[in-house]
Amino acid sequence: MSDQQNTPRSDGPVFNHGVSHSQFAWNNETVTQNQQSNSTVAPGYETLAERVNELLRELPRAGLAEPDRQGTQEAAEEVLAEITGPEPVEPGRLRRALTTLRGALAPVATGVAAGTAAGAQEWAVAAIGGLTGIG
Repeated sequence: MSDQQNTPRSDGPVFNHGVSHSQFAWNNETVTQNQQSNSTVAPGYETLAERVNELLRELPRAGLAEPDRQGTQEAAEEVLAEITGPEPVEPGRLRRALTTLRGALAPVATGVAAGTAAGAQEWAVAAIGGLTGIG
């Protein structure tokens, strides 16, 4: 037998254990992935959940450079995880998550972030404004 016959071949991901709640992309030049959280939102945080979900829906079209888009998405998902988790919302943790999300948007809103498309600055300013005073 040759080594070629013994070498597993795959044109995609290979999983050796169970996988759930994951997204994968390969052989793409660019990719945009979104996840929708259908978890129950903690009472009193419905408006925040709506605004963060809207931000995530608009994020792929906002024109952010990839590192800014990815950081913003991760920060938004952290906020949602806190208000939809099985444990009661911890105000300090939520405040930190919101600060991280606003911080991820700040370089775009202030025009400091390089590589952003036209309109991204206005979008980021509006997103930060929508997150201010809630949560």
